[in-house]
Order: sequence, then structure tokens, then C-alpha cells
Amino acid sequence: QEEIDMSTYPVESIRNFSIIAHVDHGKSTLADRLLEITGTISKTNCNKQVLDKLQVERERGITVKAQSASLFYNHEGINYLLNLIDTPGHVDFSYEVSRSLSACQGVILVVDANEGIQAQTVANFYLAFEAQLSIIPVINKIDLKNADPERVEKQIEKLFDIPTDECIRISAKQGTNVEKVLQKVIEKIPPPQGNTADPLKALVFDSTFDHYRGVIANIALFGGEIAKGQKIVSAHTKKRYEVHEVGILTPNEQPTHKLYAGQVGYLIAGMKEVTEAQIGDTLFLYKQPVEPLPGFKSAKPMVFAGMYPIDQTEYNNLKSALERLTLNDSSVTVHRDSSLALGAGWRLGFLGLLHMEVFNQRLEQEYNMSVILTAPTVPYKAVLSSAKLIKEYGKDQITIINPAQFPDKFSVSEYLEPTVLGTIVTPHEYIGKIITLCQDRRAVQKDLLYIDENRVMLKYLFPLNEIVVDFYDALKSLSSGYASFDYEDAGYQSADLIKMDILLNGNPVEELATIIHNDKAYAAGKLLCERLKETIPRQLFEIAIQAAIGKKIIARETLKPYRKNVVAKCYGGDITRRMKLLRRQAEGKKLMRKIGNVEVPRDAFIRVLKRETDK
Repeated sequence: QEEIDMSTYPVESIRNFSIIAHVDHGKSTLADRLLEITGTISKTNCNKQVLDKLQVERERGITVKAQSASLFYNHEGINYLLNLIDTPGHVDFSYEVSRSLSACQGVILVVDANEGIQAQTVANFYLAFEAQLSIIPVINKIDLKNADPERVEKQIEKLFDIPTDECIRISAKQGTNVEKVLQKVIEKIPPPQGNTADPLKALVFDSTFDHYRGVIANIALFGGEIAKGQKIVSAHTKKRYEVHEVGILTPNEQPTHKLYAGQVGYLIAGMKEVTEAQIGDTLFLYKQPVEPLPGFKSAKPMVFAGMYPIDQTEYNNLKSALERLTLNDSSVTVHRDSSLALGAGWRLGFLGLLHMEVFNQRLEQEYNMSVILTAPTVPYKAVLSSAKLIKEYGKDQITIINPAQFPDKFSVSEYLEPTVLGTIVTPHEYIGKIITLCQDRRAVQKDLLYIDENRVMLKYLFPLNEIVVDFYDALKSLSSGYASFDYEDAGYQSADLIKMDILLNGNPVEELATIIHNDKAYAAGKLLCERLKETIPRQLFEIAIQAAIGKKIIARETLKPYRKNVVAKCYGGDITRRMKLLRRQAEGKKLMRKIGNVEVPRDAFIRVLKRETDK
């Protein structure tokens, strides 16, 4: 294939934009139509979410990874280069969205004509608004019989202050009015700032790993030009590379001679190591240093889970799979960890539960790795009061990820737990049930606003550990699937936290210790004891399974022993004979219990620690 000459597209005829929306409002379908109209892909019936390339995206029908594509479009006799970035819609991947926006000057905000504005629409709008980008509102799915575009236009005007006549009504599936969206992009979105005469300045806003060519970095050029054979330096690692290939994504890679200021493309420069292509890094020419671009604030993990290989011999394979996958997904944090029951592993930080599930699924599908994931936890903090501990840690505030490191309450002035500001958008008939659900989760109401006559937006301050496991499922089932939920980090607040231990015959089991709020300790302790009673195999002696806070026992289950029927040979006769036999048996069991060691099999641990049983 012939290489495209990119110099024919000066900065004035370039438009960089993203498509943002709530989950399932038709972003990827709109992207398909835009690709077809501009002739980037041929029109066939099998163009369904062309930009969702991962298997997990195809199976779940969601976008996980932001994908970019360059489109060529002729408008009023001028050839334009449009760089489109299709972004994910789930709250867990809002980091991908904010990164993509850094390479854009405008966005298309897609809203479903049937469902109207949802929680993620609001969140994504504010991301674009804060980045000071031009916003083009598009109302999609007008071909549905329940579509009500007038209502949605009023919602957009009320919430976002965008006049109703600016909204474009389209049907991405049928292609109605989509051409109008492209014309609006050219008219409303400003061209990027940048000059080809300046020294090279490129922002790495995404990266992927190719087994044969190493790291492929997606770059946006803010100045200068880049060509094959040039020597470039990374501002982050200070390492030098030679450019092997540059090009544009149409969605597949297409090499070009050069890339110029304002353009978005990819770069292969022989980066071998996973850590070399830091997202947010600035690239410049060797011996022509520039002021690095501000980059991105690193993603803040909200949920932590332990990950262990099912078989310890797989440890090294899992390690390399993790390294490669974290390059594709830079928002996961990885720390080494080990556990007595499960062996060596890692403690991973994720942006949310869906992120954790998708990451696990990608490990299985792309690297054939099946792993044990422990129940998700959140990071707590403790403000230390004991001078000895402050000296030991070198600071007066520590972060607790693992319950084993939980400091005693006598040496702590207060414990802090992470909170989030949650936005719930729901039809008004479910409002009572949802308020009750939020109160059960220790949430504090901050705001209640009617978007129109039958939709309400609620804002609540939640403790993160209350929503991390099953809040979303509960919200969906209460509201027949109509409510949508979105959250953002809201810092730490003081909380009455305690460490709950699980004892087997008086011996604490380290893996099952949890950090929990005082009000919820009794119910959680009882549940865990009951679950352990079902999973631990019976022994020849009695096992007491207890949940304890400090020295105080709050719940207990007793696992009965196997026992021989010692009185089977007695028929009739004296009662004292029976009592004597039973007493002898009980004394033997007591002795056994003293010296017997309760070995909890590894798979029993896995069953209790894994999330399936949390349901």
C-alpha cells in the first residue's frame, strides 16, 4: 500500500475530537458510521463496533479501551483530516476518557433519545467542560419507537446550558443525519494549536504491546514533525530511541513518511520494556529539549484485590503476563504480596469492580492465565498517636491495604476511610427504594434535583467500601435496570473502623481477617462463620469457628465432630454404663482437640476468599 503524504494536511484543516457518552448510548455505532461515510472502511452489514477490537469488548458489548482512527473528509472543496477517538462509557474507565480528551480540541456528546441523560453523561460532560473543549450535543437512536428527542433536548438545556437548537438528532444505526455531525465537527471544533516549524513535542496518550515490534505508542503532536530514522528522547526516562516507523490509525496501522504538528498517530521506536512508554510522557528530538507537557495525574486505584496463581509453578508466567497487560492498561497498580494459604502473589489496585473483572477476563483470554482473585478491599488510613510507631514508619499517617498491617486502636488517634461522591439518575417512581438503599450503606444525601418531570438526580457521599462489592447490582435490581450510577473520589473521612479476626479453635487465621465498620461487624462476622462452617471439612474433633474483635467474640459456629456410636452395644442395662462410655469418648475428643491442628484446605480458602460466595 502506498504511503499517504501527511504534509498536505496543514494544522488549519485538522480536527481532533472524541465521542463521549453513557454506556450503551451508541458511541461505537456512531464511530462505525463516521468511518463508513469518510470511506475509511467499506460499507457492509458486518460493521458492528469496528473499533472494539478486544475479545472482552465483543463479548460484553462494551468499550474498555479508547481507540483512535484518522478519517479523511472533503467539505466544501477542502480536504480535512479528522482524528476520532472512541472512548469507554463505564465509570471505571473514566481515566481512559480524560486521557483521550488531552489529545482533542472538541467532543461529540452522545445522548440516547430513549433513556435521556444518565449519570455517566453528566460526568463525561464535566470532564470535557473542565478541559475547555467545544461540545457538540448529539441525540442518538431517534429511530426507536419510544424515542423522545424533545424531552432529551430540554434535559440538555437544563443541565448543561446548551441551547436546544444546537442538538443534532441522528440514528447511528440507520445512518440518519450522521453526515451533519461531520459538518458540525468541522465548523464548531477549532483546529489544534501547533506549528511545524517548532521543535518536536509529542504527547504519549496511550500505548499497546506487540509481541514482535515491542511497544506501540499513540502520540499527539503539539509541535514540529517526526519521521522515520530520527533520534528521539523520552522526557520521563531520558532514554534515546531511533524511530522505526510512524503512521496513522485508519483504524488499522498505516505507515506514513512523516507526522506533522496537530496530527495524531502511532510511533514504533524499539521500546522493549513495558515501563518505557509512560503514558503522559513527552517525546522530543535528541539535543533539542523542550518543556515537557503537563501529562496526566496518575489514576487513583479505588479497589484492591489479591491475585495469586492457581499453581505456584505458574508464578513467573503470570508475572510476565501481568507486566504486558499493565502496559495496555496503565491504570492498574501492582505490589508484591504473599499469603500463608495462597503463596506468593500480588496486590493489584483497580479503578472499580468492572475494571477488575475485565482485567481478569483479559488475563484468561489473551494470556491463558487463570488466577485466584480475593474479595475486593479498599485502602484505609490511620493517623498514628504513638511516638514509637511514628518513628518506625517515619510519618504520622499510614495507608493500610492489607488487614494484617492494621495498627492497634491504642496507638491510633483516628482511622480514616475513603469516600466517593456518587451521582444516581433514576425515574422518580424508584426514589423511595433508592434512598433506603443509600441509607443502609451509610451514605449522606448531598443533593436532589429533578431533571424533568419524571427523572431525578441524587447526589450522595458514600463510604467506598459500602459500594465496592454489590451496590451497583442492588441499585439496578431495585430500579428495574433504569437507574444509572457514577462516582468520583471525595477524599478520606474519619470512621469507626475495627479489625475482625476469625479464630479456629482459638487460633487466628490471618487470611480471613477483615477491616470493617463497627456497625456492620456483627452481621459480617456471623455470615463469615456460617460460610466457613459449610466449607471446612469435618474432623474427628469439634471445631469452634469464631469471629472476634480484639478479645471479644461476636459470632460463633460449631462444626460437630465425626463420632463413633459407642453405646451401640448397650441394650437395656444400667444407665451408668452408658454415661461412662460417653464420658470416656468426650475425654478422648477433648485431648484430640488440644493436639489436633485444624488444617484448612487451600480450596476451602479459595472458596471463602473468592467473590462468588459474596453474592
